[in-house]
Amino acid sequence: MPEHTSSTASNGTNPTLSRLTGGPLPILGAAVLWGTTGTASSFAPDSAHPAAIGSAGLVLGGILLFLTGRGSSALLTRSDGRTRAILLLGAVAVAGYPLSFYPAVAHAGVAVGTVITLGSAPVFAGLLAWRLERVRPDRRWTVATVAAVIGCAVLVLGPDPVGSPTPVRPSGVFLALVAGFSYALYTIIAERLIRGGRTSGAVMGTMFAGGGILVLPVVVTTGTAWLATVEGALVALHLALFTVFLAYRLFGHGLRHTSASTATTLSLAEPAVATVLGVALVGERLPWASWSGLVVLALGLAVLKAPSGRKPRSRR
Repeated sequence: MPEHTSSTASNGTNPTLSRLTGGPLPILGAAVLWGTTGTASSFAPDSAHPAAIGSAGLVLGGILLFLTGRGSSALLTRSDGRTRAILLLGAVAVAGYPLSFYPAVAHAGVAVGTVITLGSAPVFAGLLAWRLERVRPDRRWTVATVAAVIGCAVLVLGPDPVGSPTPVRPSGVFLALVAGFSYALYTIIAERLIRGGRTSGAVMGTMFAGGGILVLPVVVTTGTAWLATVEGALVALHLALFTVFLAYRLFGHGLRHTSASTATTLSLAEPAVATVLGVALVGERLPWASWSGLVVLALGLAVLKAPSGRKPRSRR
């Protein structure tokens, strides 16, 4: 995927269209692909461990990202010690996501697990950006994030989903919060490296290949027999190709012109997709309070409408 540069505007490209294709649209496209994650994993064989499902997709998808990422090998071999340490931290965060998100889905349901993960991620991203870069979140981002938190609260504190395969357990909520933090952390790291001049393909390829290596023991120790079944192989391939490889190519491309805190808020489009799929394909039926929570999430996205150029902010 070619990198977007500022030269597009000088060549006569509409600046608004340039900002859209360089930031919000790729991220929203990635969010739509991520929305299929929970539903796809629910079709895996019963013998597949929840953490192993996502880990198998990450291993294959991470390898594909590394092999197709321009400059991945150079970034890994020619970087200084500090950059390698940052990449390692990013790989740990990448590995932490499937190890927490898929068990969260198993303990809280597709819709609830996804919404808590994505609803908490913008909060964590904003706090991390504030702590690491001393950048206060702007008003629009704050309003959108507050709406996301309210939407998640209404969804979680409302009645249990009717007909859901599993009740909403506290352990599922906790694991979803861990997944949200992991997502925010590797997004912050990727954004800083990409804006520092590294190509998005190299950054994503290196971090996700490293994350795949870290979770490989989980796939092996929990058993791989489910991968030999038709259902298991199709689920793993879908996760690898669509929710890891293609989605993170789009996401990395979008991070070049979108801040991590804004990107995680835009990713809240994923719960809408996940909820519709969970209701249509998995058999979950959400009560009116849960639907109201998702409406609030949608309003938060409307507040953070695209396109939006990232304005320089003073460091305090």
